Amino acid sequence: MNLQQLQQQLEVQHKAPVERWNPTFCGDIDIVIKADGRWFYMGSEITRQPLVRLFASVLKQEGDEFFLVTPVEKVRIQVEDLPFLIVSWSHIPTEMAHDVIRVETNIGESYLLSRDHPLLIINDQPAVMIRDKLYARVHRNVYYQWAEIAEEQVTHQQTSYVLRSGNEVFHLASTAR
Repeated sequence: MNLQQLQQQLEVQHKAPVERWNPTFCGDIDIVIKADGRWFYMGSEITRQPLVRLFASVLKQEGDEFFLVTPVEKVRIQVEDLPFLIVSWSHIPTEMAHDVIRVETNIGESYLLSRDHPLLIINDQPAVMIRDKLYARVHRNVYYQWAEIAEEQVTHQQTSYVLRSGNEVFHLASTAR
């Protein structure tokens, strides 16, 4: 199995080319992405997943701000934590020493945990960099599942818990000794 081809297939997802669009800022819109991944418009939850996926496909981050962007409009929205969640994962067998970890977001996008899509610690919690340098918070259930399979690495100053995905090693958590 060619992992590079698999990752390219996974990345052909429903995403607009927002990196090429630079429209005029039109103001704020009352859309909030809650820390639990739910989207709200004017205080009401957007429950239609196709609509959430559509909005997510035009999401862009600039500095600490998030925008929905089209070729002609750019509106600012609010994001409580990170815009997406990692809600499930699986192992993909490979010919490497370790299986590759595939993660899936709350909007149905999949990525391979890799150098291009690393597991990082942001605000003391794990997250995965997905497309366009946007991040997905690792859901608590996934974190606990990963804690079960994490390997312990002990150094003089700390104990780290790591995940292996293919040839890459990612820190899941550390504790001082």
